[in-house]
Amino acid sequence: MTRPFPPSGHRALDLRCYLVTSGTGPRTVEVAAEAAAAGAGVVQVRAKEASTRELLELVLAVADAVRAAGPATTMLVDDRADVAAAARARGAHVHGVHLGQDDLPVADARALLGPDAVIGLTTGTLELVRASAEVAFELDYLGAGPFRRTPTKDSGREPLGAEGYPPLVRATMLPIVAIGDVVPADVPTLSRTGVAGVALVRAVMEAPAPGEAVREVLAGFAR
Repeated sequence: MTRPFPPSGHRALDLRCYLVTSGTGPRTVEVAAEAAAAGAGVVQVRAKEASTRELLELVLAVADAVRAAGPATTMLVDDRADVAAAARARGAHVHGVHLGQDDLPVADARALLGPDAVIGLTTGTLELVRASAEVAFELDYLGAGPFRRTPTKDSGREPLGAEGYPPLVRATMLPIVAIGDVVPADVPTLSRTGVAGVALVRAVMEAPAPGEAVREVLAGFAR
């Protein structure tokens, strides 16, 4: 059976402020909860150095904290569809996975997680965005970056800058989230490019007041 588009059966996605976590300690859980309470639409748990068991434990802890702080927030797992599936099987507040180009293929992740799961895919070039059309009906959104160079992830792609996003937005029916060293001050400019949201790592995880950073992002889209 073909999955309908737009996707149905799960919550509408608010991609405006999308937190990607870093670290594996209590601070990670605390910041995720603060972000959710402040209105972050998505929290993605990313811990590339963690073992599978450690990642699952972190995902479960973050999911519990996010559900308590902001139940409308969508919870995703970076890369690991298997961990997302395990968390969902336990009844955790986990809605899906964000896949990289080298992760489990989109169709296989959809088969594993089911039609109601949220699945995003990393892109960042016009070629990758166009190629995503082959599986667009299995996807909910695209991530595209880097906006600028970032120490948290070396994609090997050249930075897009704000001017790089309009061509990507025009090339797909899927919403696009800008990522790559985005800070709240960038949001008014990025919001005019057609992107549906921005993903932040350090700008929220390392902020003295993570909730304030989230609110600044949301205000940037409102302007």
